[in-house]
Amino acid sequence: MLQNDFFKEVRSYVFNLFKNELPAEVVYHNFNHTVEVVNAAFEIGNAEHISGKEMEILLLAAWFHDVGNVKGYKNHEAESKKMAAEFLANKSFKKESIAQIEALIDATKMPQKPKNKLEEIICDADLVHLGKKDFKEKSELLKLEWDLLGYKNVSEFDWCCENENFLTTHSFFTNYAYENFNHQKSINILKQHKDLKKMKEKAVEKPKKKSLKKIDTPEKGIETMFRVTLRNHIKLSDIADTKSNILLSVSAIMMSIVLTTLVPKLDKAGNSYLIYPTLIFLVITVSTIIFSILATRPKVTSGDFTKEDVANKKVNLLFFGNFYKMKLEEFQEGMFEVMGDYNYLYKSLMKDLYFLGIVLQKKYKLLRIAYTIFMIGIVVSVIAFIISFRIMRVETGAIEPSFFDLLF
Repeated sequence: MLQNDFFKEVRSYVFNLFKNELPAEVVYHNFNHTVEVVNAAFEIGNAEHISGKEMEILLLAAWFHDVGNVKGYKNHEAESKKMAAEFLANKSFKKESIAQIEALIDATKMPQKPKNKLEEIICDADLVHLGKKDFKEKSELLKLEWDLLGYKNVSEFDWCCENENFLTTHSFFTNYAYENFNHQKSINILKQHKDLKKMKEKAVEKPKKKSLKKIDTPEKGIETMFRVTLRNHIKLSDIADTKSNILLSVSAIMMSIVLTTLVPKLDKAGNSYLIYPTLIFLVITVSTIIFSILATRPKVTSGDFTKEDVANKKVNLLFFGNFYKMKLEEFQEGMFEVMGDYNYLYKSLMKDLYFLGIVLQKKYKLLRIAYTIFMIGIVVSVIAFIISFRIMRVETGAIEPSFFDLLF
């Protein structure tokens, strides 16, 4: 029956509906879940020996029971019934059959209260994952879906408690489901109980060396944000230092060339025209070197902090400049304070990030000044050499003076 033309059309309709309209946040109640429910309904229905017409109604309800999620998560069963009725009415289905299908969709609403055999079958099919080995993965997908949709946000511990309670209070309705899925469900209950026990033991476990203040588990997103941002800032600092070193090396090489080639010639009267261009060039290169050095010059704080400063949370122990004069015991005590209070920890990371940004701003400002001086200075120096050389040729009579030469 699942492979006849009509059900292929139904499958295609539901597939395209989920593909084009289902929000990306719905990671559990999607097409894969629908197919699993349809296959389970077919399996249980065959085992329960229902008629062909009943099987048709059951499978159609299974295909449409979650399509309402494309309109919204809450009360999606009502939307599912509307969409199923509209589709089947266009296929000339009888009103009585459509009403049966709507009743089956309604039966999947939690808490489940089936009233007949078909409703029992679809209820068992909808929760068949409770008796499957991949229950934990499906459960995590459902929790993630609730988190993403903002429907319900619970901690890992509370979710584990809810799962254990749901598993222990749930019962399969049909004989086939009870015989074939209840054993694995019992194993899942045992695993859930063990996970919950581990969480409880971990919650009451005390550190051996020092009792830390109770803190909430930091979100991985926050940790990733600090890690990525700090790494990017450090890379930017490395880039600035590299650029400063390049500019420093180029300026030093150019200055050494000038000092070894041009300066020795300035004591001759015939080379007096080179004095001003050479001086301009030297001033430019020296200024560039000074700003390049300033951009890379390290600055370390005093490192004088007391236990009281740490206790009052006035010092950031994540920066070496703040603790290099402290004794090892004092530093260890201070780090326990940081690790024991996540607000203090995050504020320390924020300070580190903030002051690293201040340093970067100074670095890049000085570096920009150095590059600007170097760029403009090179142009001015070349122009100065050209003008001086032309004035020298005019004075020696090598060329006729022009209006431009008369200005100088």
